[in-house]
Amino acid sequence: MLMLGACAAWSLTTAAARGGRPEGVLLAVLAVAAGYAAGRICGSLLPVLAPSAGALAGLGLAIATPHDVAGSPVISPLGHSGATAALLALSAGAACCAAWAARSPGPRLLLRLLTCGIAVTALVLGSTTGFAACVGVLLCSLAAARMRHRGLGLAGLALGMALVTATVWAIAEDVLPAGLTDSLEGQLTPHRVLLWHDALGLVHDEPVLGAGPGRFGELGPAIDLSLPSDDKPHSAPLQLAAEQGLIGVALLAAVFGWILYVLWRAPRSTPVVLTAGAALTALATIAAVGNALSFTTVTAGAGLLAGMATARPLTDEEGGIGAPDLDDRWTAGPAGTSGVSARRRTPSG
Repeated sequence: MLMLGACAAWSLTTAAARGGRPEGVLLAVLAVAAGYAAGRICGSLLPVLAPSAGALAGLGLAIATPHDVAGSPVISPLGHSGATAALLALSAGAACCAAWAARSPGPRLLLRLLTCGIAVTALVLGSTTGFAACVGVLLCSLAAARMRHRGLGLAGLALGMALVTATVWAIAEDVLPAGLTDSLEGQLTPHRVLLWHDALGLVHDEPVLGAGPGRFGELGPAIDLSLPSDDKPHSAPLQLAAEQGLIGVALLAAVFGWILYVLWRAPRSTPVVLTAGAALTALATIAAVGNALSFTTVTAGAGLLAGMATARPLTDEEGGIGAPDLDDRWTAGPAGTSGVSARRRTPSG
């Protein structure tokens, strides 16, 4: 709550200092908080059914999301918004988490088939990024069964996200080799790169407070080059840097780091934790080159998945690695004994 409250407070601070509209940031913070709280509750009561229902709901929302806007110069590679790819990645993560939480092999197989179906749906919808994200989440989920230390896996996800963000920033700064820049620009579209240049120019002008929440559309020259436009630079780190300064970027990075930390400390099994981490990292990657976080369904879904992956189920989960309850530590007896151990003692004794 302190972390999300800091994000909301900083958006209000920059809006008061520079002008702007902080409502979008406040709505995103509220969506994440509400989704996380709901995920903790549902994940505790229904560790298999809740993520399964979440996966189906996310798939339905992805299908219902508009997938094309005529004349938009930033269609490739995510589509107009990237929300479809983000929802599909979260749905795949939820389905894989439900599969690991299931006790019998039959439901696990069905849920993994659901994940494959989500990936195929991404291809049908024309979202190659969504397909790649779903396949990546599924492969990470299967590989997580062999991971003995979740910390290494989560550290790898954090490092990968840091490399993606650094690459986006380097493209905006135009410091990469010419051949590599041309190749990436061809995939990302030249107009998107122009938006990133504009965002970085605003960062150089106002590195601390930024231009104000929601003001990029008023100040970015590349916005005027195309219609229709959504007045966003299509990169969450660069948008926050342009509108809320480097402190806004630091708060965004802190929220992502906090999510990985609570996953590391979660009482769920390591495959569930790493699967959720992979799905959330896929979402963060998509948001780094798109405007997926501008959609309430995506931010709420991210909070929901994080909440379900960190909840303590009321029923025992196979493969759980959480710390035993205090009562279990006091009542554990020698191997081969049953009932209450002769060594049982009270905390004060």
